Amino acid sequence: MEFTFYKYQGTGNDFVIIDNRADFFPKEDTALVAKICDRRFGVGADGLLLLEKHPSADFKMVYYNSDGNLSSMCGNGGRCISHFAEFLGIISKKTTFEAVDGMHEATVEKDWVSLKMNDVEKVAVSETYTYLNTGSPHHVEMISALKSFDVFSNGRNIRNNLYGKEGANVNFVEQDNNEVFSVRTYERGVEDETLSCGTGVTAVAIAMFEIGKTSENKVILKTPGGQLQVRFEKEGSGYKNVYLEGPATQVFKGIWKWKH
Repeated sequence: MEFTFYKYQGTGNDFVIIDNRADFFPKEDTALVAKICDRRFGVGADGLLLLEKHPSADFKMVYYNSDGNLSSMCGNGGRCISHFAEFLGIISKKTTFEAVDGMHEATVEKDWVSLKMNDVEKVAVSETYTYLNTGSPHHVEMISALKSFDVFSNGRNIRNNLYGKEGANVNFVEQDNNEVFSVRTYERGVEDETLSCGTGVTAVAIAMFEIGKTSENKVILKTPGGQLQVRFEKEGSGYKNVYLEGPATQVFKGIWKWKH
C-alpha cells in the first residue's frame, strides 16, 4: 500500500498531512505514525495530521504527536491543515472544522492563516509561573537569558515532576518590549523542544496579559522558528475571541512506500 502525503511547516513546527477523506489510513497503527514522523527512518515531523470528512463542518482534523499517540489541540497544525483544505479546494478563504477540543474557525489568505482558538475559562497564576489550557495544557514561566537557557533539561523536569504522567507543555518566556515576547517551548508527546508551538504562544500571550506584563491585547511572539501573533479579548476572569495568526507553508509532496 502506498499513499500520498504532504509536508507542511508553520514557523518551523512541522507536520505530515494526509488527505484521509476516503478513510484508508490505519488509525490504530501508532507504530506507523511514529515511523512516518521519525526524522531518520521516516519523513520527519513534530506530528501527523489527518484531514477527514465531517457531517456538518468543512472537515475534521485528527492529530497525532510524533510518538504515534493521539494528542490534544495543535494550533500550528490547525493553521497548516486549514491551508491544506484550501489547497485541496474544500474551502475558499474561510473554514469551520472540528478538532479534538471542538469546533474552530480559520481564515486563509495566501500563506497567512488566522485560527480561532477555544475560549480560555481561567488562568491559574502562581508565584513563579502561570498555568492555563489553550486546547493543550501549558506551563508559562518567565526567565532571563532565554537564548542560552537549557530548555530541554528544565522543560523535561517541569513536565514530568510537576505535572506527572499526563504532563504539560512548558514555555519559557523573555520580554522584549510591551507587546513582544520571545518564547521557547518543551512539548510533551514530542518530548523535546520544538521550533514553535501554537497553543504555547497562545498561552504565553494570555499569561503575559493576565500577570500585567503587557497592556496590549495583540501580542507578537518570537519563536526559534519564526514570528506568530495572538489577539484576544478579556471577559471576566477568562478570555474570548482568541486568534492565533501566522504563516503556514506547504514544503513538499511525497509518496509513502509502506512495508510492514
